[in-house]
Amino acid sequence: MADLPILRDCLVALTQARILLGRAGQAMPTRALLEFQLDHARARDAVHTALDPAALAAAIGQSCIVVRSRARDRTEYLKRPDLGRLLHAEDISLLTGHGPGTGTGATLAIIVADGLSAAAVHAHAAPLIAAIIERLPDWRIAPLVLALQARVALGDDIGEALVADLSLVLIGERPGLSAPDSLGAYLTWAPRRGRRDSERNCVSNIRPPHGLSYGAAADTIVALMRSASGLRLTGVELKDGMVSLLPPYAG
Repeated sequence: MADLPILRDCLVALTQARILLGRAGQAMPTRALLEFQLDHARARDAVHTALDPAALAAAIGQSCIVVRSRARDRTEYLKRPDLGRLLHAEDISLLTGHGPGTGTGATLAIIVADGLSAAAVHAHAAPLIAAIIERLPDWRIAPLVLALQARVALGDDIGEALVADLSLVLIGERPGLSAPDSLGAYLTWAPRRGRRDSERNCVSNIRPPHGLSYGAAADTIVALMRSASGLRLTGVELKDGMVSLLPPYAG
């Protein structure tokens, strides 16, 4: 029994999950209850905090095109997920003529979307983008797009407008009680409106040091992208056919 505190400390050090909380009578200990309430508040703040496009563009280190979905504000975005998947009609003209251009090599559109956690985007998007671009010297990349009130499928409209072979949507994931800043990456070959979720590949939980590191995430994303370019598809068919080609830590 004397070893239980040591065992608890070892297990807690391995995960942010709520384990071995103990009890005070028939209830949770005060400390555990307060930590739960704090994490819930952080998750709620992550959902409602707005993305700062200027600050994000400065962190990325290049000019970006800022677009919106058809959701007018955060309240409508949360109540109407369908509107978050559609590009605002007034913003289509912002993308016209800004594609990757002509030349050799596959073309890529990178869309950074607020999603359900702007905190995740501000914390992780810039270093992840740098790691991805470093691994793609032979690809032509369109100007970066920052998307507000955006769902994953908004990348289909944007990628189609940019005439890109592949869209990569980096988006803030739904906050958990121990992970309010997790970033997800979604790949879609030949993006266009109407693509199904089964036609995408996802790399999730990008949030070092507690989740996937930038290097590991970039390795996995680029491996998927190169396979997608060769097979001209993404989604379940790509994943099923190229598991052996992924880095060993990709899962």
